[in-house]
Amino acid sequence: MSGARAAIRYAKAVFSLAADQNTTEVVNNDMKLIANTIAESKDLSDMLQSPVITSTVKKSVLNEVFKGTDKSTLSLINTLISNNRIDILNHVAVKFNQLFDASKGIELATVTTAVAITPAIEQKVLAKAKELTGKTVEIKNVIDETILGGFILRIGDVQYNASVANQLNKLKQEFTIN
Repeated sequence: MSGARAAIRYAKAVFSLAADQNTTEVVNNDMKLIANTIAESKDLSDMLQSPVITSTVKKSVLNEVFKGTDKSTLSLINTLISNNRIDILNHVAVKFNQLFDASKGIELATVTTAVAITPAIEQKVLAKAKELTGKTVEIKNVIDETILGGFILRIGDVQYNASVANQLNKLKQEFTIN
């Protein structure tokens, strides 16, 4: 991932600025908005990556799309444009969210399932994840029909695979070895 180290540096700088101004919550919400908007809009993502589109056009589009955001967020956009690094805006936003979560003791858990999880199951997963980590946990549900059933829970570097596909693969390996 090109620019990952730069994205971390920019995210840390914006986080520090927001912390000094007591606006980390507001800027975190802005960064979530930026990350989600870029992820959902291929046109916006392509525009940010395009070397053909001028910085002036990118700046005007971003200021229009993200008007109403905090001054620190707009300052970040302007700084990235002036430094010819606007292509890493999405990475900066994601890194900022990670820094914010870490500062609040929040861990992100990814639950991969064949179908969307219900609120009742989500509560059970949250309780179990909090028990395992001792931290507040936020859940991101990823739907992957190839796992057939069950779930895969990933918290940080730890992964628990209780998918049907994984169990079938284990059975297959047992039968092929013997």
